[in-house]
Amino acid sequence: MIFNLSKTNSIANVFISEIRDKNIQKDAMRFRTNMERLGEFFALEISKTLEFQQIETQTPLGIAKTVKLVAQPVLATITRAGIPMHKGMLNIYDHAPSAFIAAYRRVHKSGNLEIAIEYISTPDLTDRVVIIADPMIATGMSIVLCCKELISRYKIRDLHVVSAIASSEGLRHLRANLPKAKLWLGAIDEEMTSKSYIVPGLGDAGDLSYGPKI
Repeated sequence: MIFNLSKTNSIANVFISEIRDKNIQKDAMRFRTNMERLGEFFALEISKTLEFQQIETQTPLGIAKTVKLVAQPVLATITRAGIPMHKGMLNIYDHAPSAFIAAYRRVHKSGNLEIAIEYISTPDLTDRVVIIADPMIATGMSIVLCCKELISRYKIRDLHVVSAIASSEGLRHLRANLPKAKLWLGAIDEEMTSKSYIVPGLGDAGDLSYGPKI
């Protein structure tokens, strides 16, 4: 299943427009806030696929029939770029536990690209719904590697992948390697540079959120 936000006009498309805008990007707080808003938007959309149960809630004047989640999802992200989007989802699923994965690109002298995982900090994911945020899916190598590592350790019930922008190539790689994952995307771009940056994309989401890295 692929949910492509760009297929339907909504205020969330404005957030996508702003995170792409090179002038608005100069305001790091605005960039992080828009990523957070997108996280909230996707969290709401994903909630429509989750399981709820009916309960009775005591109000000051009587009893109302309401609902609650049968189980909270686990919110995961790849640091550092995914943190603002993760925070947005945590605003919605405010009782959800979180998992964090540290992964980075390692470029060899030959020009070959390798993804390295430094650590994973996670609760038990057995029989849980997992929502993992990665704001940019370029080659798709990072998100696939991280998800496969989680799947190798735990029998996850459902896996949702959330991203602001994905490349067509990255999307194909993800679908080929994680065919059961449900994908929630803000936009899909057709091109990538030789250094695996999405075009038109938006640049480096981590640097735009927190400043340039060495």
